[in-house]
Amino acid sequence: MAATVERKEYPISMRLPEADVAMIDRAASLRGRSRTDFVREAAVRAAEEVVMEQGLIRMSPEGFADFMGVLSLPVAPVPEMVELVGRPAPWEVDYEPKQ
Repeated sequence: MAATVERKEYPISMRLPEADVAMIDRAASLRGRSRTDFVREAAVRAAEEVVMEQGLIRMSPEGFADFMGVLSLPVAPVPEMVELVGRPAPWEVDYEPKQ
């Protein structure tokens, strides 16, 4: 009797317009990936985002009060963030070509 093997991968089939396949192929090529790898990664990433959006955070009334208390504290500037926000954007800087 042959031993049963648990399946580890499952096929997914889709019908897509030619323009969609061309876009996917172009993006996959730019990433150096196969179409299958690119689509799998994109689909899993999108699925993870949806699942994470649905996460429920539970806490006790005391924990919630503490949380709200922290949110209600006066803000204090973070020197590194102040400096970062004060920098010009890369497209606003004139660069001298190196010689």
